[in-house]
Amino acid sequence: MILVDPESPTPPYEQVRSQYAALIASGELPAGTRLPTVRGLAADLGLAANTIARAYRELETGGLVETRGRGGTVVSARGDEARSAAVDAARTYAAKVASLGISQADALGIVRAAIDG
Repeated sequence: MILVDPESPTPPYEQVRSQYAALIASGELPAGTRLPTVRGLAADLGLAANTIARAYRELETGGLVETRGRGGTVVSARGDEARSAAVDAARTYAAKVASLGISQADALGIVRAAIDG
């Protein structure tokens, strides 16, 4: 389910993080779903365990997963709350840019620039 493109300019940890984030946001990985172990996923993808650990840390920092010690890493119920808040913010933003007459392409560009920092 998770694929890493070694030719991509995006670091492997970010590829893993973003794919899991998308799966969680779409609901394909609901709250309580257990993610593979760091070592197991690293072996499956041919990556260093530290790479997967960083992806999982980033997901945890974002509130999408939580680590439960021996219980492993699971999709957090907070991820559902975060997704709901993000959807609300996106709707508010979409309404605002529409009222300002900003095109969809420009609005998306603004969001990308804001995310990229």
